[in-house]
Amino acid sequence: MMIEIERKFLLADDSWRAAIEHSESLAQGYLVGAQALREGHARASVRARITGEQAWLNIKAAMSGIARTEFDYPIPLADARVMLASLCDGALEKVRHHVRVESVLFEIDEFGGDNEGLIVAEVELPAVDAPFPRPSWLGREVSALGRYYNVNLIAHPYRQWSPAERAAEDAAC
Repeated sequence: MMIEIERKFLLADDSWRAAIEHSESLAQGYLVGAQALREGHARASVRARITGEQAWLNIKAAMSGIARTEFDYPIPLADARVMLASLCDGALEKVRHHVRVESVLFEIDEFGGDNEGLIVAEVELPAVDAPFPRPSWLGREVSALGRYYNVNLIAHPYRQWSPAERAAEDAAC
């Protein structure tokens, strides 16, 4: 068992792009849908993810906050493709950019499809109170805001957010 400690941020500007080490395309979908999670019928999110020619099945505790139990298992690519195509309530498309600041890895997800225009940075930490660098491009923290969780972006994509939701996001950065 692993505990994932992850903080999520909006970005203040695009200056992070100059420090990209590498990027990869990802597709992921949830076998336990967002509705079941929102209604409290699920204790975990279960997702299939494809990155390049590799695939994983990921199980993460369905709770808000920055620390959650997580399990991650490699699975055959063909199985993941079938899961995404036939068992999921939709799939997210994104490009993940790897940016290192003072030896700390930031994974910056640039969403496509129905979530195009949304870009968030995530940093995994060894402890809830672990210090980490705060580069100038790092904007407002959204770790506790459920609408930024990938599972919720399938049910309520960024492009469907109301003007008030987008204004709240813009005003906070």
